[in-house]
Amino acid sequence: MSQSSILIRGGTVVNEDASSRSDVLIENGLISAVGVDLKAPEGAEIIDGGIDTHTHCQLPFMGTVAVDDFDIGTQAAVAGGTTMLLDFVIPAKGESLVSAYHKWRAWADPKVNCDYSFHVAVTYWNEEVAKEMETLTKEHGVNSFKSFMAYKGVYQLNDGELFNVFQKCKELGALAQVHAENGDAVSEGSAKLLRLGVHGPEGHMLSRPEEVEAEATQRAVMIANRVNTPIYIVHVMSKAAAEVIVQNRREGKRVYGEPIAAGLGTDGSHCFHCNWRHAAAYVMGPPLRPDPTVKEHLMRLLATNDLQCVGTDNCTFNADQKALGKDDFTKIPNGVNGIEDRMAIVWEKGVVPGILTPNEFVRATSSSAAKIFNLYPRKGRIAPGSDADVVVWNGDASRVISAKTHHHAVDFNIFEGMKVHGIAEVTISRGRVVFRDGVLHTMKGSGRYIDRPCFGPPFDGIEARDKDRDERKLKVEREPYTGPVVKDLGVLRVYSQEFLRSVDREAVLLL
Repeated sequence: MSQSSILIRGGTVVNEDASSRSDVLIENGLISAVGVDLKAPEGAEIIDGGIDTHTHCQLPFMGTVAVDDFDIGTQAAVAGGTTMLLDFVIPAKGESLVSAYHKWRAWADPKVNCDYSFHVAVTYWNEEVAKEMETLTKEHGVNSFKSFMAYKGVYQLNDGELFNVFQKCKELGALAQVHAENGDAVSEGSAKLLRLGVHGPEGHMLSRPEEVEAEATQRAVMIANRVNTPIYIVHVMSKAAAEVIVQNRREGKRVYGEPIAAGLGTDGSHCFHCNWRHAAAYVMGPPLRPDPTVKEHLMRLLATNDLQCVGTDNCTFNADQKALGKDDFTKIPNGVNGIEDRMAIVWEKGVVPGILTPNEFVRATSSSAAKIFNLYPRKGRIAPGSDADVVVWNGDASRVISAKTHHHAVDFNIFEGMKVHGIAEVTISRGRVVFRDGVLHTMKGSGRYIDRPCFGPPFDGIEARDKDRDERKLKVEREPYTGPVVKDLGVLRVYSQEFLRSVDREAVLLL
């Protein structure tokens, strides 16, 4: 059968809201029909292709470049059943956002083996940035902008800058995303640990306790709520940060949370491993937590939809690259793998123990992302008219994860030796078989960049909320004040200066 016409026979079609025994007919890159009455192999399930909400292919970072480029990264994706990546353009401080976007497109377009799109980071603020955000939304299909509260002196924005970014996001109908860690606390903690002689990978985790993540998460949600714009917290890594999101959602605030495969499949105890190379492989920010119960806690929040969709933060560096920080943990390039194993990790840790249903699995790995980032139902659903991004998924089959067999360029796998159920037997991207029975059939550059319109579902009701909370309603009508007003401002200035000098003297005495 030609690549332009594919009939998938008689599996169980699993969407987020329902499952049915059906055939799927694919023609010219789209799903043309979903029907019944053809035989299928036992145990086969036809699942909408996964959407990884958070990847960093080919990222220049911390003095080196991630080894999974857009070719290798998208090969690993389709091998694991993911058919679309949402990657990041991260401009250097002072670099044009639009120029950076075109640079990243030039890296990606000739290499991608499946569809993709870009979030864009805002790493500094001025009026030109605001104009470029508008250009990116209106001319280049960007509907999400990421701000960093960490990486002091490199990417970190202060609270005033966050207000500005969020306000511009609201104006444009773009989703505000945040890397939530208190960068000042991280910087101080790192310096203290180095002074104490802690130089190894464990220092990275110790410098970023979960209260640092939880505080920044709460602050980001507060700022977004004051602006009245939706906010998406990337890579939720701790119970404390997750509970901040849960509580704020229950209060009606428009906040979304993204756990990642690493946080659902392993933990930070590896950072204390006696082998430096092993420990350094697990360094990422925010860090994996040493508490082994975090994995199940985050998975249960996915089941209740208190957390919404699973990314990976895939940003891979080989041993020699990680060794840039052999004497100083702050110089270890942050990042782990996950693109290929994301869906299997969620199936193994979620569906196999009964925490997630297969429908909830689809919601967490695909359809929620499609809705939040305004791709639905083009992506995230098996239905007539949707893009033919489909995975034939065998939930009963198993494999053992290993760097020896994965499709990444990185020489380590943080899930090494883990047995997982759930295998992508066939992956179809845009109606074309790109992976079958363990063999890649990718064609470099065959993926497409997908524009994402602004004012997606997260903005539903925002205008009504603005009207409801209009502070002018709280204005008190009163008679104008006609009493005395002090006029000798010179006296006040002298007093203020004298007061400040006294405060300075007291401060010196205290020191």
